[in-house]
Amino acid sequence: MNTQQQRSTLFHGGTVWPGKGLGDTHALLVRDGRIAALGDEAVQRAKDIDHEAIDLEGGFLMPGFGEGHSHPIHGGLENFGPRLVGLTSVEAVVAEVRRYAEENPNEEWIQGVAYNGSLAEGGLFEARWLDEGVADRPVVLRGWDGHTLWCNSEALRRASITKDTPEPEMGEIPRRADGEPLGVLREWGALDLMAAVCPPPAFEVRLQALATALDMFTSFGITWAQESWAELDNYKVYIEAARRGLLKVRMNIALIADPRHFPGSLQEMLAAREEIRALNHPNLTFNTIKFFADGVIENETASLLDPYCTAEHHGMRIWEPAELSRAVAAVRAEGFQPYIHAIGDDAVRISLDAMEHSEHLAEGAAARPVVTHVQLASDRDLARFAELGVVANMQPLWAQLDALMTVLTIPRLGRERADTQYKTRTLAESGARLAFGSDWPASSADPREGIAIAASRTTTDGDPDGGWVPEQIIGIEDALDIYTRGTAFQGFADAHPTPWGTLAAGHSADLVWLGRDPRSAAPAELPANPVIATYLAGEPTYTNDNANDINTYHEGPQRHVEQ
Repeated sequence: MNTQQQRSTLFHGGTVWPGKGLGDTHALLVRDGRIAALGDEAVQRAKDIDHEAIDLEGGFLMPGFGEGHSHPIHGGLENFGPRLVGLTSVEAVVAEVRRYAEENPNEEWIQGVAYNGSLAEGGLFEARWLDEGVADRPVVLRGWDGHTLWCNSEALRRASITKDTPEPEMGEIPRRADGEPLGVLREWGALDLMAAVCPPPAFEVRLQALATALDMFTSFGITWAQESWAELDNYKVYIEAARRGLLKVRMNIALIADPRHFPGSLQEMLAAREEIRALNHPNLTFNTIKFFADGVIENETASLLDPYCTAEHHGMRIWEPAELSRAVAAVRAEGFQPYIHAIGDDAVRISLDAMEHSEHLAEGAAARPVVTHVQLASDRDLARFAELGVVANMQPLWAQLDALMTVLTIPRLGRERADTQYKTRTLAESGARLAFGSDWPASSADPREGIAIAASRTTTDGDPDGGWVPEQIIGIEDALDIYTRGTAFQGFADAHPTPWGTLAAGHSADLVWLGRDPRSAAPAELPANPVIATYLAGEPTYTNDNANDINTYHEGPQRHVEQ
């Protein structure tokens, strides 16, 4: 290409942060989507070419944020049904379901997502409560943990879930004293009973939900994201989004390995990968297979080495250790990245065992295994992340004493064990590779909010003074590094012809422009630092015309529950 025909942009007039340890500079030149030069060299080279000059006005230009664990389609569906996010009582949820049903009389099933699981004691919600809002049509609400459904009586009837329904494999049906189902379904086996009769959202609705989610991501400065729970029928939504030009964020898909259907489903996964490779879209990859080692503490389905305080059991293993090791080896042999959900310390251990068992297959994507969440882990197992080259993908927003921690988690673990959760700094100092994600819609996808908690471990009210387990606090620049370079490593950016995650000549110009240098702020101030613009390969994917008003979008850092 003739150099005079290349699109060129010079960013100047602020702080340019190439990445941790790389030294701040004052200018950056982008040519044809790639970083051409930084600092004085950028200014000098721009003098010789036609270019657009963008004055940062004292702002902060940095690599785009990565989102290492998210569910964009599920999260985007928040906008296509009853609006449940932010509701603070059971009565408010029921009223909203009633409102939506009255305004949509032709919808046979009322479906919503992300209700607050801490609004009922023990997370146990009654079908009869929803009946007060809608009794003549089935209502199915997905909790923000992704592991729970709250259903009304009509939905239970249509799914033929009664007192005579046996407990499903890999699932739980909480019951009343007389044996009748309460209204809550937990984990895959129970959720599948409802999925057998409840129709999924229409394809176009899921496509619109994805587009809405990606718009939100770009407004937060996100340029790469991991879809961490794509069913086989949802990967085609991503393909259609790519064809329609809707992928404003680089997306890597993870399909689910269900122990009830694996290894038979592996052939379908291989076919899906070939379909995505044939599309050859620069913003869409499928490198990853997702496993669940356990459930969540809030449901007492996370798998623990020692029993729960509330009951003499250890939770639920989704895979038995030997089966998980064989399955992880099978996907690594096909060149996939294994990505394992592990909440409890037992789940973390068997996940690391599976990675160690298949270590000899570590080539390409298979060489970058991930364990996500790592809520509880023994010190012995924390040290194994660095030894085995396993990326620890963590959710920084969860490391706070919010209502979910105090109402649902601590009573199940006990205070002493609860204080061993989310050992971010311990992992970082061990030499392990870290990446951050939100698990949205389980919690806010805004990296600024995640950084605020990682650097303080306090709630938005500043509780507790000095932070919860303060020895696990990390610095703001360290959190920025994990959200950029760390997530880029998880996403194989270094293997790309134009890498991202740091700013260097030849790298893709995946950038976020913040209003102020976040390193000079108190953690509580970070969510109010406006995103001025986001760029993917040098092209703007988001521009904020009302920077002073941007933070009206969220009230502040909010955590939901794991999925």
